[in-house]
Amino acid sequence: MASDFSFEEIVREHQAMVFRTLLRLTGSREHLDDLAQDVFLRLYRALPSFRGEALVTTYLYRIAVNVAQDEWKRRRREAQSLVSISDETSGWEERLPHPGRNAEEQMEEREFQLAVEEQMQRLSQVERAVLVLYHQEERTYEQIALALGLPIGTVRTHLHRGRKKLREGIAARRSEGDRTPVEEARCTSNG
Repeated sequence: MASDFSFEEIVREHQAMVFRTLLRLTGSREHLDDLAQDVFLRLYRALPSFRGEALVTTYLYRIAVNVAQDEWKRRRREAQSLVSISDETSGWEERLPHPGRNAEEQMEEREFQLAVEEQMQRLSQVERAVLVLYHQEERTYEQIALALGLPIGTVRTHLHRGRKKLREGIAARRSEGDRTPVEEARCTSNG
């Protein structure tokens, strides 16, 4: 009973400080009673191991900061789950993921590169050569024409035909249901 009485004294002596601290840390009176109760509940549970090396107020401040941090996390989760992209006032753009590519985007890009390489191998040698020289080596029509011994008009024709075949081949591969591992994982996780 003596320990219960001392806990009651601690609550009475420090409740104003706990409320003030939580209010300043969270910036809101919402749930303030619950948060303060959580602080004192954590203190009550920790009192048996309290060695008195620090002041009770120091201990309470640390607990209050931890409870406030938990509240911030809860609010962030709540806010994220309630944000609508169509809500123009929500500021959702600021919470978009980092513009850098994530692992899934990197895998999709790699799958696309593999599809391009596979389709490139299906082109004629001259079409492949023109596409590589133009897009990868960044050569002009004149430079390609000189390198391959072809008229400029023919280079343009091979470039156009090669692009068209490449585009159609990739589209056909995708429409045939030849899914990438990323697409396959999405389908199996949703089904």
